[in-house]
Amino acid sequence: MQVLRVETLSNDLSGTALVDMPTPERRPGEVLVRIHAASLNFPDLLMTRGEYQFKPPVPFTSGLECAGEVIEADPGSGFARGDRVMGGNKTGAFAQVASLPARGLSRIPGGFSYAQGAAMGAAYSTAYTGLVELCAVKPGQWVLVHGASGGVGLAAVDLAKAMGARVIAATGVDAKRSAIETIAEPDHVILADGRFREAVSEITGGALCDIVFDPVGGDVFDESTRCVAFAGKLVVVGFTSGRIAEVATNIPLIKGFSIAGLRAGEYARRFPERGKAINAAIAQLAEAGRIDPAIDRTLPLSRWREGFEAMANRELIGKVVFEPGA
Repeated sequence: MQVLRVETLSNDLSGTALVDMPTPERRPGEVLVRIHAASLNFPDLLMTRGEYQFKPPVPFTSGLECAGEVIEADPGSGFARGDRVMGGNKTGAFAQVASLPARGLSRIPGGFSYAQGAAMGAAYSTAYTGLVELCAVKPGQWVLVHGASGGVGLAAVDLAKAMGARVIAATGVDAKRSAIETIAEPDHVILADGRFREAVSEITGGALCDIVFDPVGGDVFDESTRCVAFAGKLVVVGFTSGRIAEVATNIPLIKGFSIAGLRAGEYARRFPERGKAINAAIAQLAEAGRIDPAIDRTLPLSRWREGFEAMANRELIGKVVFEPGA
C-alpha cells in the first residue's frame, strides 16, 4: 500500500515522500481500518520539521486523523467489520490501511461522509475541550476566536455559535474575511493585525470577551490579554505564528482573568470518560445539524505536497482532506 512517509526532518518537505509499504497487521487492542479520507492538521506539518512537542522517531508515517471502514477488530472492542469510523493516533493516518488504537476511534455521525468525519475529529474535539470543558461557555457570552480561517479556528467558531455564544472571528489575512463570514457566519469578523482591542471593545460595547480562543500566539496573544473581560479566560491552543508569547503575571492578576492551556488529545487520554463524553456530545451536535466541518479542498494522497504547501503558505480556509485510495 502507499503511505506518506517522513524519512528525514526538513523545513521544505524534502524529507517526506509517498512510498510503498506492506499492509500492517492488526495488534491486540487495535482496529484495522481501510482509510477513505484523512485530514491534514498543523501538527502534521510541524512534525515534518521536528518542531512539534511530540517528536516521533524517523522514519514515520504522517497523519493524525482519518475516517474509514473497519476491516478487523477485537471481539468486545465495540467495533465490527464494516463499521464506519473516524479518529486516529499521533501518526499513521496518511495511508491506505492503518492499525489504530480502538480507544481513539468513534463512529462517524449519521449522514456524514468519510471526508466530513476525517475533518471533524481533532478540530472539534479541540474546540469542544477548550470552550466547553475548560471554559463552560454559556449562551450570550462573547467569544473571540483567532485563526478563524484554519480548521481548529473554524471549528471553534462553529461550535461557539452552536452553543449560543456571540462570536467574533479574527484573522490575520484581510482577504479571508469575506470567506469566513460566508462559511462560518460569526457575529463579527475582525482583522487581528496589530492593535485590535479597540475593535473588540466597540463590538462588545466595552464589555470585552468572556473567552479568547488563541491558536496563533505571538503578537496576537499579547494583544489578546487586553481583550479579556474580568473573570474571563484566555485559552492557549497553539503557536501558528511561530512565537511562543510570554505574559507578566500582574496582567491577569490586575485584570482578573485566567490563562488556560489546551491539549485536547492529552485531556482525553488522562480523562478517558470525559473523552468519550466529548466525542458523544460532538456526534450529537453533528447529527442534529448544528455543526459542520469546513473543508477547503479534497485531494488524492498523491497530491499531498499541494495540501502541505497550502497550509504552510496560510492559503486554507478549512481543512485539507486526502483520499488515500484515489
